[in-house]
Order: sequence, then structure tokens, then C-alpha cells
Amino acid sequence: MNETKSYFFCGIGGSGMLPLATIAGARGHRIAGSDRSLDQGRLAPKFEALAAQGAALFPQDGSGLAGPPQILVASAAVEDHVPDMVRARELGMDRLSRAELLAEMFNAAPTGIAVGGTSGKSTVTGMIGWILHYAGRDPTVMNGAVMKNFAGPGRPFASALVGSGDVFVSEVDESDGSIALYRPAIAVLGNVTLDHKSLDELRRLFGDFAAAAGTAILNLDDPETRRLAATLDPARLRTFSFREDADLTGGSIEEAPFAISFTVCEGDGAPVPVRLGVPGRHNAENALAAIAAARAAGVGLEEAADALGGFQGLRRRFELVGEANGVAVIDDFAHNPDKIAATMRTLRAFPGRLLAFFQPHGYGPLRSMRRELAACFAEGLGPDDRLILPDPVYHGGTVAREVGSADLAADISAAGRAAEHIPDRAACASRLAALARPGDRIVVMGARDDTLTDFAQSLLATVAEQTPP
Repeated sequence: MNETKSYFFCGIGGSGMLPLATIAGARGHRIAGSDRSLDQGRLAPKFEALAAQGAALFPQDGSGLAGPPQILVASAAVEDHVPDMVRARELGMDRLSRAELLAEMFNAAPTGIAVGGTSGKSTVTGMIGWILHYAGRDPTVMNGAVMKNFAGPGRPFASALVGSGDVFVSEVDESDGSIALYRPAIAVLGNVTLDHKSLDELRRLFGDFAAAAGTAILNLDDPETRRLAATLDPARLRTFSFREDADLTGGSIEEAPFAISFTVCEGDGAPVPVRLGVPGRHNAENALAAIAAARAAGVGLEEAADALGGFQGLRRRFELVGEANGVAVIDDFAHNPDKIAATMRTLRAFPGRLLAFFQPHGYGPLRSMRRELAACFAEGLGPDDRLILPDPVYHGGTVAREVGSADLAADISAAGRAAEHIPDRAACASRLAALARPGDRIVVMGARDDTLTDFAQSLLATVAEQTPP
């Protein structure tokens, strides 16, 4: 990709598009784009940051497209009737999907590290990127979430890191099948669980992903991934586990409310301590995966463990927004059953009533995962806990809406747990603040909606205004 190109990103503010545009722009390509949120006057800081990087921003009405040789970049979710798409066809412009452009850049790197799985891949990607940065490898990192280690006043939306080294680290997506486009030197696979596709489809996609890699790094603690490991060439396989004999074996886990520590052994070597400033056993697994990837890339075990001691986490991954009147508010990306279960386990490991807010990330995902979501909440909530559900995320379009949050609330209530559907988010905040008492934890969960962080912050302010009971 040495030739300077001109790209127009339709939906440039999206979690997958913004970092891709950042990397392309930093590599000297001309960047322009549009976004529905920009037209609606939402998320202004994000677009100000893009403009500061040199991106030209336009309304999503087709007016920003210049015609060939400019290339339109759009995710698979962008519908053909969107004005930018219509105008690009009229002008005869070439089109790339987000994944196609990312795969083109990734596959051109001397050492590509791809992180797959239905849960945890953004965190593992951030951990690997931080270890390599700490080790002086100057990596390029493509992530779907803001990496706190690389964020600052001049880089508030650091979901990408642009380095000059030979390593390109990226999370890769299975939801649209685009994981098949990548040819990684190192492939990391943490888990295979129900999310956007059936398990049969996921087994095929992730199996092909691991088989295409120079080195495949698999988690033996996940049943599906362990089965997959048994089918791969042992010479190209590296494993990690907290329960099985593996190339990297973790142990001695000690949890704290907002941290976790453990040890890691390589083969018969001495145990090396690891302490994370992010909580939960799932993050210990994420860290073990990251260490395994770093080892495959040539970083020493002790250096990788030391680096993780300074890992600050990702925005919206069990992020403590603040505390008021003895109530903690936590912002979290959990949106599928596996992620929600991990968050609930982390919260339930310590005392305190749980008030959960969950915004389903679309009517389609809610319809396909309704049974699993209900079971997840029924198991994860305690007798005194409460769940509040607003209507699902809806950005327009023709999606069927026959299953809604009220149906999920009814399922969870039928299973003996307290769940309420309150359509309006502002009313949800009022309800949560009224319920809260000292010692409670409020967790805001959901995805595909950048305003959830603003909601969590406003919820904390509402709690602060309440008179403690």
C-alpha cells in the first residue's frame, strides 16, 4: 500500500471505521467521510478529533464523493439506498468493505497478529499492543475500543495506534464472515460461543482462521476451542490454560474488586507473577492469551508479564465511571450472553446489591439470542438484584421488531428474577437512581451505541443528586 489513495468512509465515526481511517490517514492516504451521527449533531468530540487528523467530513447525502479514483469504504451494514451508496454507483466508484481495506493493510505487514473469538478480542488486542509497545516493537494496532494506554488530550479516541515497526495487531470479526480475509502470522482464538452466527458456522469460520495462520494460539479452557486445537498441526499450535497442561499455564488467581493477579508458567519453568489493574477471571484469560501471542512474536515471558502490570484497560470494559452516595456506577460493553455472564461473575465475586441496566444492541440480535440472554440474567442476578431494560438500539431501517425488551423482561421475571422494561432511557435513569442505596453497584451494559457512556455519566450525576436513604 505504498501508493497514495483517496478513501471516503461512509459511517466514519463507527467503532470499526474510525481506527481504520486513522491508520489509513497516518499512512499518507487522503481521508474523507460522512456519518449519520454527524448529521444528527451527536458525538461532536469524535468528529472534531477526526477533523484534527485531517479527515474531510461531509453530510451523508452523497455530496462528499468526488468520483474515481476515490474509493468508497462502507461496512456491510450500510444499506444500498443510503445516499452515499447511491451516488458512488452513479459516479462509477470502486467500493471496499471495511474488512477488505483492513485485511489489505494487515496482510501486507511482515508480522500480522489477528485476534478472534466471540468475546474478549478487543481487550486481548489492546493487551498485545501494549506489551509490544512496552517491548519497543512500535506496533500498529487496530482495535474496536479506545485503548486507555494510548489515549490522551490530543488523542481522546485512541482505538488505533500507528507504529513504524513490522507488527500489525488487529481484532478480526466473525459476524459478517470477513475473518476469512486475513492471513495472520499469529492467530489468537480465545473462545467460540453463540453471538451473531450459529455454532456450526462459527466452528467453520474459526477453524479456517486458525488453520490459515503460521502459529495458532488457542485457549484450552474453552470447550469449542479445545476441540478445534485437537484438529490442528501440533507444530503450528500454541496453547494456554488455567486448568489444563498447556504451553502457557496460569494459576494462583487472586481477585480484587477492580484488579486480579495470577502466575504464569511456560512449560516446566518457574512461575512468573502477573498483576492486572482490570478485574475478572475472564481478564486473566485475556492476559494469558496476550502473553502467548507476545511470546510467539519474540517477547520474553517476564517482560510481557511486567508490561501487563501497566495495562490500563479499554474504555467501556468494566470501567468505573465514579461513585456517589456510596453507589458505584460501572460502564461495560457486555452485550452477548458470554460477555454478560463474565461481567456478572466479576460483580458477584464481591458483596453488594447489583442494579443492572441492559440495552439490547439491536432487534435482530435480541430475537436470535432471547433465550440465552434470559437464561444468562436469570443465573447471574441475585434475589435482591434488579434489571432495567430500555428499548433496543435502533438506528433506522427495515429490521423486524416483533421481539422487544418487554419480551426479555417477561422471560427473566418468569424465571424468578426482578426485571422491568422501561422504554425511555431517561426514565430508566430515574428509576435506577430511585432504587439505589449505599453499597449498590449500577452497571450499564450494551453495545453499538456510543451514547451509552454519556448515559452512564449522567446516571452518576443523577445518583449524586439523590438524598441517601
